[in-house]
Amino acid sequence: MQNGLVISLDGMGGDHAPHVVVEGAHLARQKYPQATFLIFGDENKIKPLIKKYPGLESVVALRHTPDRITSEDKPSIALRNGRNSSMRLAIDAVAKGEAQCVVSAGNTGALMAMAKFVLKVLPGITRPAIATPLPTKVAGHGTVMLDLGANVECDPKNLLEFAILGGVFSREILKIKEPRIGILNIGSESMKGHEVVKGAAELLSTATHLPGKYIGFVEGDDIGSGTVDVVVTDGFTGNIVLKSIEGTAKLMASLVKQAFQGSWLMKLGFVLCLPGIIVALPAFIALRKRVDPRSYNGASFMGLKGLCIKSHGGTDGVGFANAISVAAEMVLIKFNEKVAQELESMGIGSVQSESSEETAA
Repeated sequence: MQNGLVISLDGMGGDHAPHVVVEGAHLARQKYPQATFLIFGDENKIKPLIKKYPGLESVVALRHTPDRITSEDKPSIALRNGRNSSMRLAIDAVAKGEAQCVVSAGNTGALMAMAKFVLKVLPGITRPAIATPLPTKVAGHGTVMLDLGANVECDPKNLLEFAILGGVFSREILKIKEPRIGILNIGSESMKGHEVVKGAAELLSTATHLPGKYIGFVEGDDIGSGTVDVVVTDGFTGNIVLKSIEGTAKLMASLVKQAFQGSWLMKLGFVLCLPGIIVALPAFIALRKRVDPRSYNGASFMGLKGLCIKSHGGTDGVGFANAISVAAEMVLIKFNEKVAQELESMGIGSVQSESSEETAA
């Protein structure tokens, strides 16, 4: 299990674990046949699931633990009492060098607290950030947004670090040669916003060797327009924006469904339009795939010495497989090495963080 691409999985994290974890590993093998997995969790529940997928057992090392972190556990309690949990042991495997990355669909706060305490932050990074690409109206284009909730309050230097992390991800994973970087603000004018975003704008404007091009302030409607490739903000704002986007998408889907089920006249109209809908079916399928949240599942905890990916807790096997894909790609392109190179080229000195279980909590 030491050779090749080794991925550590929290087998008991998420609303539908361990089923989606095992299915996700099976699906991910189709894209990454070289991958092997360390799965931590209840052997009695996980082993029968593994046996359902031909060949999966040969690439899985199952490590038993009856302990798990629930969605109700507070990060501080999980950190202190969850040393033998499936989440903690999966993270420990990365710290020990047994695996190159970890994926969990479990409690976000607990995962961040444990990952930060166990893996530590990269030299030159003061705080890790949660990041994920979001769909835009430009086909084949994703906008990376960070932070999405790890840091409620940030200073200008934190936002500069987020810009570096997001820029490297956009360039290396999304293959955008020179990512355009913007700071989320209440307006695009330079005089708008509070002192933190103004200070960050000054740092980004004068930064040399930035992994991308800083274009200034952007507003909320720029996120989905493809105006920029990286959107930088604090975790408080970013989390609200992300949840608003998710909620709006669910609302629109619900309204469309209600419209077709609302009255006999609407149902008749649907039947009459059926031939045209059948002709346009490939376009509808492509649209559904493009906006499918499972395609964007897998938020990265950037800035840690080890790679940690957070899957949505309510996803299915397809979504979890995509989270594994994010982890695998970050390993294969040597993401942390690329970040270290950028920090060195920008002359950002090493910042060693002193952590303890109490301070991390």
